[in-house]
Amino acid sequence: MCGVSKHSVRGPLEGLLVVDFSRVLAGPFATVMLADLGARVIKVEKPDIGDDSRAYGPFLGERSMYFARVNHGKESIALDLGLPADLAVARALIARADVLVENFRPGVMQRLGLGPDAVLAAHPSLVYCSISGFGHTGPWSQRPAYDAVVQGMSGIMAITGSADGPPIKPGSPVADLSAGLYAFGGICAALRSGRGTHLDVAMYDATVSLLEGAALAWLATGVDPGRIGNAHFAIAPFDTFACADRDITICAANDLLFGALCTTLGLPAVLRDARFATNVGRHGDREVLKGLLEGALRTAPAAHWLTVLEAAGVPCGPISGVAEAVGSEQSAVRQMVVDAGGVPVPGNPVKLSAWPDAGWRAAAPLLDEDGPSLRAEFGTP
Repeated sequence: MCGVSKHSVRGPLEGLLVVDFSRVLAGPFATVMLADLGARVIKVEKPDIGDDSRAYGPFLGERSMYFARVNHGKESIALDLGLPADLAVARALIARADVLVENFRPGVMQRLGLGPDAVLAAHPSLVYCSISGFGHTGPWSQRPAYDAVVQGMSGIMAITGSADGPPIKPGSPVADLSAGLYAFGGICAALRSGRGTHLDVAMYDATVSLLEGAALAWLATGVDPGRIGNAHFAIAPFDTFACADRDITICAANDLLFGALCTTLGLPAVLRDARFATNVGRHGDREVLKGLLEGALRTAPAAHWLTVLEAAGVPCGPISGVAEAVGSEQSAVRQMVVDAGGVPVPGNPVKLSAWPDAGWRAAAPLLDEDGPSLRAEFGTP
């Protein structure tokens, strides 16, 4: 373990040293979650340019919000790993680290002499995490990948969108973010074990794992599921529904909730209809059922139905815009926006009763901002 950084917040990972060779999103997302729980994260960047995401917008003044979102609270050192002197600095950082994270294409770290086999042989207690597009094994391991490429290949785009429309990429970079989440969880699990290991996390694997109902439908039937819009692959009614003025989401996932929904909407005949007596029947005739429910919902505005359905215990909600969601009172109370050196960034969704959920974070570092002090600390002038 290493000393606590001046950038660190309080958390269960205090004293943990993470050396972060990753860039752009999946890796930095994993390591910023470690930083948000108290770990000291030292970000190794390319000289002069740094992480590619420093040039990605949106910008607040001259600062990249993209970069700040996943790099706040870290320290930065610029190293050219092709130079022996800078490689020696990297080795000195690794020698004292608890965790190493990298997201180069498989083989790059090996060519630098920093591959998992060599590093773990020298430092057997290290948790070495590699994040890549397709993993370190398999016929696709050397394919380059960005989030949209993986989304397309994973099946996520094929099941997203309306039944009569084209495949749609989800608005959030789910391939990058899911890989980062799995890496974060895997790192924490490996640390808990007390054993050094190489974690091999693929964006492709992570995204395929999110197919959920669609994958289960294919595994059960052998039939490739099509797009079903906002509906659920196994539950009905579980969809968006039109009211007089706007759509809302309603999720009546069992017989009791379906009964409460029909009673609240004044549809006793629908509740008695044998076609809808079970979830299997409701799902099989979900379009017919949706039409009947919307017939009632279109008679009043969304605000009315949200009020009465919530009172009846039926899970429901509006289709919020980003401003409504991020700017909501709920987000404010849960501190889902925090200040990182004057830049607003998403807060930490992991709330721990034993540690304060700070409403601030240290700013994302300037390129090589901590280079001189880190070289002095780790004995590499």
